[in-house]
Amino acid sequence: MFAVFSASSVRRRGAARRLTVAAVVSGLIATGSMAGAGAAAVDDDGGQHQGGAVATLDGLKTFDRAVLHTNGRNHEIPAGVFEMTVDGGGRLKTYCIDIHNPTQEQAKYLETPWNQTSLGTNKNAGRIRWILQHSYPQIDDLAALAKEAGTGPLSERTAAAGTQVAIWRYSDAADVDALDPQAEKLADWLEKAARDVAEPKASFSLEPNAVSGPAGGRLGPVTVRTDADRVTVNPPADAAASGIKVTDAAGKPVTSAVNGAQLYFDVPAGAIDGSATLTAQATTSVPVGRAFAGATKSQTQILAGSSETTVSADATATWAKAGAIPALSAKKNCVKGGVDITATNKGDAPFTFELMGFKHSIPARASRTVTIPVGEDQAYDFTITGPDGFEKTFKGVLDCKTTGTSGPETDTPSSQPSPASAGGTSAGLEGDLAETGSSSATPMIAGIAIALVVIGGGAVFFLRRKKSTATEE
Repeated sequence: MFAVFSASSVRRRGAARRLTVAAVVSGLIATGSMAGAGAAAVDDDGGQHQGGAVATLDGLKTFDRAVLHTNGRNHEIPAGVFEMTVDGGGRLKTYCIDIHNPTQEQAKYLETPWNQTSLGTNKNAGRIRWILQHSYPQIDDLAALAKEAGTGPLSERTAAAGTQVAIWRYSDAADVDALDPQAEKLADWLEKAARDVAEPKASFSLEPNAVSGPAGGRLGPVTVRTDADRVTVNPPADAAASGIKVTDAAGKPVTSAVNGAQLYFDVPAGAIDGSATLTAQATTSVPVGRAFAGATKSQTQILAGSSETTVSADATATWAKAGAIPALSAKKNCVKGGVDITATNKGDAPFTFELMGFKHSIPARASRTVTIPVGEDQAYDFTITGPDGFEKTFKGVLDCKTTGTSGPETDTPSSQPSPASAGGTSAGLEGDLAETGSSSATPMIAGIAIALVVIGGGAVFFLRRKKSTATEE
């Protein structure tokens, strides 16, 4: 197993260091823009992926039937294993942990920490991982599984259904039974036998994923976390022109590394103010129990099995000659219901901002995190732009709750497949949809706009609320 670490997208700023952030958050669509800003590439993962696998949902592949009891009615639904294709190579098998929400066809999924999904507030999350470790497909000797669980003969389909039913009882507190008698016995045994197991570590990450500092030194460290045996480190593609290097703490250029290695951006003293993004890739298996959240609104999944898979992570360095030198990163905060924007200031002047009427100041060589409120199931898109095409984007959907815990139960479970879309319906960003194969009404859109203007050595965040409505379709 090996990994490739490369640096790319070196962006430069002129002497006039004016940086702007524009952001809009809504339940249907979110865009960020700044007049006059140059074009720049936007990461497919929205700049918020903490690292690991990125995959595309192929659909529900191995399943049988179950009965969901909700609102005094019974609904027959499929229950089983989904499959995903990993960007760069590899296959994943997953179960649903979000029974009332739909999937989107060919939805993009990101490996995600539990605390950024509904598992973060679920006291039974560890029991779900135990079920995954002790049932199909991790246990592929179905005769042995049937004997231990006392179920009678199991097929792949009924084993998958029984496992999914047991998971739903813990992930969604769902009143659900497997239709097949042996599958139901398996679900009951798994539910009763489950014990709390710790969350698995990420398959791959770079920590932190944003660093900053003055030109003429080494910026970092960025620590490699991976199960891969070896990491290959490549210098920036334009190293000869920019002079930016990837080194160890002593300044020695790095060509290979292992788990725990600390990497630095070596920036020449004469470098023009700017930034560079490094992308790391590795080949490893993803640990069972890792959560996978949709890059758009799509049913949250949990990993049941992984082949040798390509995993990746990004890290960005920002440098300047003087003044405030912020490094910006973001992640979902399901406890507070928003997105945490972390600003680290490695400059020699304070970095100050005003957010929702409150003023904050980050002293030189300090760090602080601000939570931007985002409604459940709402899309957000924060775009940081500046001169010469500088751009940093954070985007995604805040999906921290299952429908069963955040609102009224739906009449029809969204996991029911149609011929065109096994495992759910293409729902766009319209929130929790009650019916398969159709869209529900679009909710009221609540937006938040943020502007960040850096003037001299300081900065100010201005936040204003916008209100708009969307007509029901």
